[in-house]
Amino acid sequence: MPVQRVKCPTCQREIDWAQSPFRPFCSERCRLIDLGAWLTEKHAIPGEPAPDELGQGNPGVQDSDTPPQRRPS
Repeated sequence: MPVQRVKCPTCQREIDWAQSPFRPFCSERCRLIDLGAWLTEKHAIPGEPAPDELGQGNPGVQDSDTPPQRRPS
């Protein structure tokens, strides 16, 4: 069976797909660089913003800035 070679999405170094424990990345460092890009929103999936991002919030969930309201007993 031929060896499948792929390029690391972060650094573009060629790796052997079957032998890389961090695939599709060449190393844990490249994997963490990619994760950091997603967490800081340098990478994003195109589409409409989620309702939370529009400032609508989730119904039934209180914002952390708003003090909880007491119901009369």
